[in-house]
Formats: sequence, C-alpha cells, structure tokens
Amino acid sequence: MHIVKTQTDKLIVGTNDTSYTAPDTSPTGTAVLNGPVYVGKPSAAPGYDAVLNVGTQPADQNPLNQQPPMSTPLGIKLDGSMEIVGDGRVPNALKISGGQTNKLFVDGDAFFSGAVDCGNKGKLASRFAAADASPKPFDLVHPTKGEGHRLRYACIEGPEVAVYYRGRLKESNVINLPDYWKDLVHEDSITVQLQPIGRQQNLVVEEFDNEYIIISEDLTNTDLITDISTIDCFYHVYGERKDINPLIVEYKGDSWEDYPDPNYDPNKIDSDKKNTKDPRFDGPPNTFTK
Repeated sequence: MHIVKTQTDKLIVGTNDTSYTAPDTSPTGTAVLNGPVYVGKPSAAPGYDAVLNVGTQPADQNPLNQQPPMSTPLGIKLDGSMEIVGDGRVPNALKISGGQTNKLFVDGDAFFSGAVDCGNKGKLASRFAAADASPKPFDLVHPTKGEGHRLRYACIEGPEVAVYYRGRLKESNVINLPDYWKDLVHEDSITVQLQPIGRQQNLVVEEFDNEYIIISEDLTNTDLITDISTIDCFYHVYGERKDINPLIVEYKGDSWEDYPDPNYDPNKIDSDKKNTKDPRFDGPPNTFTK
C-alpha cells in the first residue's frame, strides 16, 4: 500500500496514481487500485476473472474476530445510475445468468435502439398465441373522441394468405400492378372488382395476370372525338401469395400447436431456421381463378 503523507485522504494500491495530473484535482476519498479487487469470497479467488471480483460468500474470518460474518444475497446494490460501455474484448458488454425466477427483471419500461433477439417463451409466447388466434385485432386510442375512448379493428380472415392492391382508374383501361407482384402472387389466383364512378359504365375485365389488368374498351368507354378512354372507376385486386407455402386450412389437432407445418411453430423450429417455402408443405394455391 502506498499512502502519501500529505494526501491521507487518498488511497493508492500499487505505484501508479492514474488519477493524478498536476494539479491534483481528484476528490477526497479517491481510491486508486492498480490490480484486481476482491470483495467477499468470489468464485474466481485465488485467481481473478475481472478487475472487480465480487462474491456474496463471506471471506474466511480470523478466529479472534468478534464481528459477525457478512451475510447478504446481493453481490452489488447500486443507489444511482450505471453506464456500461463495452470495449470489444469480449462478445457481450453485459451477460446475465442465474436468478431464482428471472434472469432479468425491469421495473418499468425498457428502450432498445437495436434489434432484440429473444425466444418465443413465457408471456411472450402467450402474446404470439393471441396473435395467432381469431380474430386478430388492433386497438388504439380513439382518433376523434380521444382519451377515455378506444377504437378496435380486426383483420379480415379467409382460407388463404392473400394480398390486395386498390385505387382509382381514370382515362385508361389498364391497371398496372406493382412490379413485385409477379414474384409475390399466383397469377391464377387473382380476382378483380370494379366500381364505376359518376355514371354507368360497361366495365369488363378482358385480360389479367400478375402484372396488369386490362379492361375492355368499347364505344361507351371511349370519347368518340378525342379517342381517349372515359373509364373512371375504383378497383380492388386480390391475389394469393406464392412466396410462402399455401395455408393448410383444415387439419387434425386440439390446438394451433398441432398445425402440420412446423415452420410456423417457434417451439419446434428456431426463427432463424424456419423455411416458409418448405417443399414438404408446398402446393397449389387455395384460390384458382383461371
């Protein structure tokens, strides 16, 4: 131990005072420890796993010691805030294990600025199961009535995994579908609904695929002077996805966990290993329109 006579309010263990630059501004009670620190009887002793090694087991007491041994279930209790800045020397800036019930308990909200990779277990699993249940709702503060009122919607459900594209068609007879539809949607599953705007129109689907919809142009839908289409209508286009396996609508079982395709059960296949285009469960779409 090195104690400077003129600085008995500072403790320096070792010969290097890393707190000192002239003039010395380190506060009263500063401790500078140049080696590992042991508190209690840590599991690493007589070696060391870290700069600070803390154990809840009391150190061996001198037989003449009249004081009671240390007894506490906590290794560290901090009254204040803490910041952990990893230096990249180990994989994790913070690693937590042990605990009788929970490895980590946060009393309040938690904010993560990056990705969170966690297993579908416990209460999280029940939330996922609720999302798989029928109906699938979303619930929010009422947008017009405000606090004290809620608005709840539910997803439309059907015997397929489908997508839609909607809008208004004006002065044209061609509905151009999004470019990605040719790789996303079964061409032979598409349906089209047309609703004329302003007047009666002869709207007939002449041709369709997963790139565009063509509406037949006749004299009633064309300006005879300018030869410009006079079509004005709303449209809804639906198609079943082909990038994933078709939905198995009916199957034997007592719960959703009995669904034949294990790729949709996180308890059977890890999320990073699931295959939504598993050839064992691939097949034709549930809806045919050609």
